[in-house]
Amino acid sequence: MTTNDPANSHASQPGQSIYQRIVLKLSGESLSGPLDFGIHAATIQAIAQEVKTAYDLGVQVAIMVGGGNIFRGGRQKELSIERATGDYMGMLATVINGLALQDVLEKSGCHTRLMSAIEMHEVAEPFIRRRATRHLEKGRVVIFAGGTGNPYFSTDTAAALRAMEIKAQVILKATRVDGVYDADPEKVPTAKRFERITYIEVLQKGLAVMDSTAISLCMDNKMPIVVFDMNRAGNLRRVLLGEKVGSTVSAT
Repeated sequence: MTTNDPANSHASQPGQSIYQRIVLKLSGESLSGPLDFGIHAATIQAIAQEVKTAYDLGVQVAIMVGGGNIFRGGRQKELSIERATGDYMGMLATVINGLALQDVLEKSGCHTRLMSAIEMHEVAEPFIRRRATRHLEKGRVVIFAGGTGNPYFSTDTAAALRAMEIKAQVILKATRVDGVYDADPEKVPTAKRFERITYIEVLQKGLAVMDSTAISLCMDNKMPIVVFDMNRAGNLRRVLLGEKVGSTVSAT
């Protein structure tokens, strides 16, 4: 099947990446940079440049974006908002972040599609698994917003779910630290970093990698997770090229 989409020729270019298709999990907080709230221009532009390096390698990139920089569902208690309502508010926040990310990525030279689990045709395509896969095959960066479309599920779980649905080879979890530690390295200087760790160990130790639902889903489907520092320029490319960056969560 042929297409006139200019991104199609890009998709067929061979890359050196050890992964062909990835899901990159970005928290909403990662977009706020040094700010307490909202989107920090220099930070989101730096993230776009990191994604562009993956795009230039020919990697099929899907991004699951959070909304915590605008509204966290967990805040509904102090605001006396029902949990389900708060979660829906958080899902809408992810769409705002998705639109911002799409705009910056397009300006950096990436062809993109924004897909939302909550239908809003004027700003995003509805999530349809086969359509998302086709976009990736055509070399478009696909941004997933709206979480799973259901309350009580985090964007971590949504990232795991989408990774299974589109048959990604790995979930890349972007964080502020260089991997998985046995304690918060920003608070405990002696915290130990794991180069590799199993799903079971993450659950047993209660480590803040992804929530337990997401970890269990990855464990059941043998989906590896690489946790790495997104703030260091070039780290995403290093992960894709197979260099020892961050921590890997897998079955063994």
